[in-house]
Amino acid sequence: MFPSRRKLLAEKARLGRWGERRAERFLKNQGLRTLTRNFSCKTGELDLIMVDPEGAIVFIEVKTRADEAFSPAEAAITSRKKHRMVRAARYFLSTHDLQDRSYRFDVVVVILGPAGPPEMRHYPSAFVP
Repeated sequence: MFPSRRKLLAEKARLGRWGERRAERFLKNQGLRTLTRNFSCKTGELDLIMVDPEGAIVFIEVKTRADEAFSPAEAAITSRKKHRMVRAARYFLSTHDLQDRSYRFDVVVVILGPAGPPEMRHYPSAFVP
């Protein structure tokens, strides 16, 4: 069920959770399978960890915005954020004995917009560590 835009805009965390659920559904429709959501460790946090149809582990950063009036959502993926994602991904791979698996870092942008369905932009292999 689509919550009202007013409710989503009233609380930033709610908008973020909603965007992550939309992104996960979008990626599942593209054949990816969810391993875990909101993985967190002392080195960083990963919104979604999925497996693509070829078996590669996909670490996904989801950026959800009401609109992009001030800057594109992709601008929020700073070098510091990438570094923290890479460290968290390496920790995940080592603690789950998956170091031998191929992996990549994707970004999904979800823009709520003023009306109509949300805009989804998926950037497979958005960056390479």
